[in-house]
Formats: sequence, structure tokens, C-alpha cells
Amino acid sequence: MSLGWYLRRLRTMDGAEIRWRAGVSARRAISRPRTWDAAGAKLFGRTPPDWDAALREFRAGVGRPVLLDRARAERIAAAHPTATKAVIDAAEGYLDGEVRLLGYPPAAIGVEIDWNYEPLSGTRWPAIDSERIDHRTAAGDPKWIWELNRLQHLPWLAQSWLFTGEERFAEAAFAHLDSWMDQQPPGIGIAWRGGFECGLRATSIAIALQGLRDSKSLTVQRYARLMTLLAESARRCWTWRSLHSSANNHLIGEMTGLAVVAVLHPELPSAARWEHDALELLVRHADRQLLPDGSGAEQSLAYQVFTAEMLSVVYALLVLREGDPGVASAGADSAPLDSGTVPVFAPGTGASAESLRAAIVRSSRYLAQLVGDDPQPRYGDDDGGFALRLGPEDVRTVREHLGIAQALAPEPQSARIATSTMAAHWLRIALGSQSLAALKPPGSFAAMDSGLAVLRSGRRRVSMDIGALGYLSIAAHGHADALAVTLAQDGAELIGDPGTASYYPEPNWHTVHRSSRVHATVTVDGLDQSVAGGPFLWTDHARVRVRSVDLQRGVIDAEHDGYRRLVEPVTHRRWLIAPPDDRVLTVVDLLSGKGIHTAQLSWPLHPALEVAPIANGHLVTRDGTPALAIGYAGTSPPATNQIRGDEQTDLGWWSERLEQRKPSWLIGALYSGALPLVTITVLVPDRATPLRDLGIAHIGTEIRAQWTDDAPRALVIDTARDGAVHLSTPDR
Repeated sequence: MSLGWYLRRLRTMDGAEIRWRAGVSARRAISRPRTWDAAGAKLFGRTPPDWDAALREFRAGVGRPVLLDRARAERIAAAHPTATKAVIDAAEGYLDGEVRLLGYPPAAIGVEIDWNYEPLSGTRWPAIDSERIDHRTAAGDPKWIWELNRLQHLPWLAQSWLFTGEERFAEAAFAHLDSWMDQQPPGIGIAWRGGFECGLRATSIAIALQGLRDSKSLTVQRYARLMTLLAESARRCWTWRSLHSSANNHLIGEMTGLAVVAVLHPELPSAARWEHDALELLVRHADRQLLPDGSGAEQSLAYQVFTAEMLSVVYALLVLREGDPGVASAGADSAPLDSGTVPVFAPGTGASAESLRAAIVRSSRYLAQLVGDDPQPRYGDDDGGFALRLGPEDVRTVREHLGIAQALAPEPQSARIATSTMAAHWLRIALGSQSLAALKPPGSFAAMDSGLAVLRSGRRRVSMDIGALGYLSIAAHGHADALAVTLAQDGAELIGDPGTASYYPEPNWHTVHRSSRVHATVTVDGLDQSVAGGPFLWTDHARVRVRSVDLQRGVIDAEHDGYRRLVEPVTHRRWLIAPPDDRVLTVVDLLSGKGIHTAQLSWPLHPALEVAPIANGHLVTRDGTPALAIGYAGTSPPATNQIRGDEQTDLGWWSERLEQRKPSWLIGALYSGALPLVTITVLVPDRATPLRDLGIAHIGTEIRAQWTDDAPRALVIDTARDGAVHLSTPDR
């Protein structure tokens, strides 16, 4: 990474963060065990635990919660044979030496796995101090090698052993752990690059090891060695924890790993302190990252789900250990956990656990309200991360996540769209939780804490981003999409966020995919609304001012100051007008300020859609059927444009998964002229013919527009009276 990036990153930190980072670097320098023997000596001193006794208690489930066990596995296999087979098939893939990670094609890793080798690019990551590895400039994809080294396949092997009783699955799991420890001494190699990786890996190992606790392959010597691995991972989760401007989902992952190790292995000398410290930070930052209205502070739907699932792992273990209902020993049934029952916890963890539960519930309510019966929307980055992989799903959908949340903390709003996965099956059987009656579909709402307004009418969902760029000073996973609009109709996505595309191998993909140009908003003079300082770093943030949100009338009025930084400053104000009793949507944009500027209006379309350009508009079809008619007008004439799958500019692409993209139409109109500049876009779903007589004028403090679809329409906006909107439509 260039010196300039580090200088820009430094400018996002205050004095307290700089001093803290210097202290962390100093502590790392003086406490770096290079071998597992040295790590064990540092962790356990001259009197290590009695590992024979510790293993006996571990196998008996004494003093700790139990999730994976054979009795529950038998019930799951009987009740869910298809899901059980899918897990076994996924485990077989690892036994055959083939994996599929992220959006990449399957890769052959062999039976004897080289944990530092990435076969897709032929990159071998160096066996040097992890802090000396600059993963941002390496030839290979660090995300792929991290995914491999998270060992999230181990729970598949453990479950397959429980489902089938075949020792080969347990033997493979322990062989992988042995080879991993042989190849990855503490602090050496890319797998140890940061506490976040330690936390996710420790979570997978600890849960899988519990499922394998009765295997004859788990010897006392192996158990002692694995406790050294887990304890060293936990120590690094705390020492390398992400604070200040980095305290996003990474901190949640680090503290999740620390808490899981502490709760599942109380025999470790520091377990009590680790649990206390981890829960304290998890509670504090759960409230910061999952906001009061349930939305996510990172401005990323995927990272909200990821964060809530990490919290769910910890909460589940606390309930299993201490809650009422709970499970005191392996295989025991529990009383139903319903929406009116709050678990009763032992002193010291009760308040923390209840806070985690509250965060999970409010997040679930928000996500259920957002998705409803519509396609799952997207905004912000999405790296496809999992907190714990009990099932073999390639990606975690919101509906699947809500199924997991329902098993932990049943909530009526999300019950209607939640779908079950293997993780939900385990939790539901372990906790004895019952399904709830579903509520009616959600309507319009505004999540003002994060800034997303949703207008619903029948089977139409329209949203507008009226929130911040991202979380904390670096806004790492936010996109420059202020005032962006999305549209779904009849269960199909029309206009949406084109995704993330890539993190490391194709940096320009990520740069373009988080830019203003590819989102359904306005770009002024070819610039982003916010200023990027490099990967996962924004140095200047566009700030949104919400003028009004009228859910009853279906009108949203907001503006942002992202272009005030120009020599001739510009303010972008947008009205989204989507009356609940009208199929027509209207978007009016006002650019105010001084000088002559260009304004590019963009509409990213789903890849299943085709486009035909027409005079001052576009006609959009799906499989030959009319999907959307769009018309443009402005106080300067529009020049319509469309682009699809362009390799030079990386415009016109849609990404469903990281490191994967497909061509899609990015359409819109370009305007140029002196400010103030006013534009109008009229969108009519299911219309097959162009709009007629579309025009707009800016007279004094009024914006006046008219057009004809099935009949004449008129729109008046009084910019001086808080943006008051009057739309004239004939009776229908």
C-alpha cells in the first residue's frame, strides 16, 4: 500500500487512537511466541491444566453449554434428511480435496492441504511474520486464503461424524487441525493477519471440537495442543482487537471468538476474564452497530446480517449454558422459548445476554420489515462472510438469517418470511423454541437512525437512501449512494444496487461498484459524492439532510452536501414521489449553486432486464414482457445513455457474489447547464409505450412538470414551503 494511503488513513484517527495503536504495536513486539511450545508456556506457565481431567469434563459437557451432540443429530437427520445429506456432501467435498470459496470456481486443494497455497492464481503466501505481509498488494487474493484458513468446514465434518457415525469424518477433521497447526505456527503467515481471522477460526474450531468430543481420535495430547491453539487465538483476539475508527464488524468477530473460547472451555486459565471482557465489548458495540430502530450502522445489509449472526453465536451459548429454558447437558430437551419468555441467566452474564438478545430482536424486526415479500435488497459492501457454517449454503440470505434468529429469539414480524437452515435446526432442537404466528406483510416505513425510507404499495417496494455514507470516520463498507433509489415490482427487482464485485484481485471493480456513478442517484461533474482515500477508506463524507418523509402520501424530500466541495459548490436535492394509490413513480432532482455543471442520472438495472433506448427515455423488458417505461426531462435537454458489460470502464456490471460479476444495463441521462438545474424522471412499471409530452420548468420557487401516460398529469413542487408537493392525477 502506498505511503499516501497510510497518510490518509492517519488523518482519520484522533490522538487517542494513534497512541493506542502505538501501544498495541509495542505489545505485539515483546510478546510474540513463534512456536506452539512457546505459546503453551506463555499461556499456561509452569503448571498447565490437568488435561486428562479437562478432557473428561469436556466430553461430559461439565460446566459449559453443549450444541452439537449425537442425540440431537439423530433427531435432525430423521426430521431433515435433505439438509443432512447436503452437509454430508459438503464434507465429502473436503475429503475429496475440492473447495468452492466466494464467487470463484471450485479449486483443487488436495487431500494433504497446503494451507498457505492458493491454487487459483498459483500464489504461495510466505511463512513470515504476519505483520510483515502486505495483503493489499499481494499477487493472490488474501480473502480466498483467509476463507480457507477460517476452517469453517470443520463443523461440516463434525456433523457428518455425528450423522453417520463414520470415523473417517472425525479423522479428517483432526488431520486438518494437525496439519494446520504444523504449517501455521503462532503469528507466522497470512492466516494470523489480524485478530478478526483468529476470532472466526476459533469459533469454527471450538464448535466443531465439541461435536467431535467423543471421537476416539481426540486424544489427551491432541486436546492439549488444540487448547493451546484456541487460547493463543483468544489472546490475540483481545490483544489485536479493533478499536476506534476500526471498531466495526471486525471487533464483533474478535470478541465473538474470545467469548466462544471462554464459554466452551472454562478450564483455560484466563477464561473467566476473557468472557467478562468480551461480553462487555460485545454489548457496548452491539448497541452502536445495530441501531435503535434495528438498522445497521455500517450501511451494509450483508454486514448487518454478519454482525447479528456473530452475536447470535454468543447468545446461543449463553442460553444453552445458563438460560431458562436451557440445556444443562447434552441431548436434554428444553421447554419452549416463545416471544414472551426472556431467559433467566446466572449472575454476571444476565444483563449482557439480555442486551445481546435485544440487539438480535431489533435487527430481525428491521430486516423483516425491509425484505417483506419482496426480493432481498442490497446496499453497501458484501463479502459473503459467515459467523459459523453449520449448513453448506454458499451465501447467507436475509430469510435464512431470520430463521436462525427465530430459533434463538422468536419474533412475529420476521416469522412470516424466515426460512430454516441446518443452523436453525440445531438451535431450535437445542432450545426447544416454537414457531410463532406470522403477521401481515409490512408496509411503508422509515428507519431514520441509519437513513433508509421504504414506500410500499401492493406488490411494489421503493426505497431511498437518506442516511450516512458508512460507520465511523473511515466508513469502510459504505457506498457513495446518497439519495439512491431502488425499485422492486411483483416480486422482481428492477432497479437496485449492483453489488461489490471484488475486494483485492480486481481493485478497480470495487472502486467502480462503490462509486456514485453506478448507483441510482446523480453524479455531478463526473465525481463521487464522497471522496475515497483508497480501499475501505473514505476521507470526506457526503452528509444527508432529510427535509421530510411523508409515508402516507409517499413523498420523500432530502438533500446532500457532497458536491459543496467543488470550486463552485453544488447541493443535490431529490424528491421521490410514489403515492400508494398510483403505479407511477416520479423522481425530481434539483441541483442548486453556481456555475455550469454536468449531471449524470443513473439507473442500474437487474441483469435479467433488456433495454430499448427511445427519445428522452428507455423501455425496459423482461423476457420480452414490458417491465418499465422511463421518461426524462430537464431545464436543460437530456441525452439518454446506456452501457452494459464495458471492460474498459467497468460500468454496466452486476455482482451477486464477491469475485463474480455479470453484464447488466446501466441506463440514465446526462444533463449540462447553468445552475439551478432541475430534472424529472418518470417511471411506470409494466408500461410498453413511451410517455408523452414530458416537460419541466423552474419558475421562481416552484418546479412545474407535466406528462401523459394514460392521461395528462401535472406536478407542482414549492421549494420555498418545505418542498410541498402537489400531484394532479385523473380519477382511476
